[in-house]
Parts: sequence; structure tokens; C-alpha cells
Amino acid sequence: MTVTPPAVRLRVPTPDDAVAWHRVFDDPEVMEFHGGASHDLAHYEEFTARQRVHAERYGFCLYTLLNASGEVIGFTGAQPWPQDWGPVGEIEIGWRLGRAHWGQGYATVAAEAALERVRAAGVGHVVAMVHARNERSIAVTRRLGMRPAEHLTSPVSRSPAICHRLDL
Repeated sequence: MTVTPPAVRLRVPTPDDAVAWHRVFDDPEVMEFHGGASHDLAHYEEFTARQRVHAERYGFCLYTLLNASGEVIGFTGAQPWPQDWGPVGEIEIGWRLGRAHWGQGYATVAAEAALERVRAAGVGHVVAMVHARNERSIAVTRRLGMRPAEHLTSPVSRSPAICHRLDL
């Protein structure tokens, strides 16, 4: 049986997407491996604004992810690693979906589309930092062909993370 991958569209986040991201990610299960708590709207206003700058500067960003109906269901894409620990200076791919959209193939299909944009921008390899217990995201890294390379501990949360790598 052939499974048809879900249709997705990526767009550079608009100012209005801050509200959509806030709504989609306002869920303790979604945020379990991202600090555990929801962020306020101001966080997403800054976050989406930063992604617009990345799109202009690098030719890629963390894109707003839309399903076939045009509904905002999360984000996927890439950005320079934003921390002063871990893979400093490298390009990190990432994804986050609203819980209603988990397990349907969106993260993998969208990450593949984002990787094409990153490759077209001339990036030779990417990393994905994933909480060591986040089995869903680890499964996405496997489907993308990434390999676990380093085990790290966040100096802020003291959480274990795995740095996955992929040559483009």
C-alpha cells in the first residue's frame, strides 16, 4: 500500500503568524521538549520577526508550515544555531507541529522541503538538536537520513540532547 505524503506549503512567517504560532503551540505536550511551558505572544512576535530577517539574510528560515487547507499547523526550516553551547556556528534544522497534526507525516515532508531550500542556499551540512527522549523528532531525523553524532547536556535545562548531522 502506497501512502501519499501530506501536502504542505512553507512560507516566510508573516507578522500575523506570531498569533497562529502562539495558538498552535499553547499546549504542554507540544512544549514538553521545548522548556515545558507555553510562551507569551511577545515571544512569537520576536521569533517570527527574527525568521523574516533570517530569510532575507540567509535565504532560509524557520518557515510557517501550512497544510493543504492553508491552516497554520506549525513551523519547519533552518536557522543558525541560536545558543552559545552545542553546535555553535552551524545551521540547525527544526520543526514543531501542533499536537492535532502529529503522526501524519507533516514533519518529515516539510523538513525535506526545507532542506531543499537550505541546500539551494549553498549550505553543505545541517544539524538537528533533539531532546534525547523526544522519540517523535528522533524518528524524523532518521527518516531524513541524519546520524546521531554527539550527546550533549543543555547548560540551562540540564536536559540531555542529541546532535544529529546530515551532509547535504
